[in-house]
Amino acid sequence: MLEDHGSWVAISGLFVLGYFSGTIPFGLLLTRLFGLGDLRSIGSGNIGATNALRTGNKLLAALTLVGDVLKGTVPVLIGWQFGELPAAAAGLGAFLGHLFPVWLGFKGGKGVATYIGILLGFAPIGVAVFAVVWLGMAAIFRYSSLAALAATLVVPIAYLALGNQPAALLTGLLTLIVYVKHRPNIERLLKGTEGKIGAKG
Repeated sequence: MLEDHGSWVAISGLFVLGYFSGTIPFGLLLTRLFGLGDLRSIGSGNIGATNALRTGNKLLAALTLVGDVLKGTVPVLIGWQFGELPAAAAGLGAFLGHLFPVWLGFKGGKGVATYIGILLGFAPIGVAVFAVVWLGMAAIFRYSSLAALAATLVVPIAYLALGNQPAALLTGLLTLIVYVKHRPNIERLLKGTEGKIGAKG
């Protein structure tokens, strides 16, 4: 269990703060700013960085990635001012906000970039673990979704091996949600119809 270092008011407040941070649709806003229309009508229809790359604009994809990472990191860092449990609550809120943004009818992204941002704020060693697994899997198989699924699976196991139970618990929950959100990708991977990294449409 995560150790409670703050009041339930702080925990609830940080969760709400995290949620609304997570709802900021950077991919959608930036795509419109770049004059490329609605990101939801491009490629997979996802509002995250992977689909932003399908516009062919690498700067747009990079900015989307940074925005989606930071909206996970910032609430967690604020949460740490009140303790471990508020920080975890902020991270969970940000993750759910990205996946289920109220402004977009609760239809958001897949959460991988925000997952990384939460790792960065909560227990940064997880970012290195994620990066090594993601890059290795992506280089071998060329599937962003497969790389993300593998990386998010390894991260909580790594935290557990390192003795960081709070981080293992938090990321284990996030990983479970990632897998649920990636069900269509998993089905396409099994059928061999999943789009590879760099493919358009």
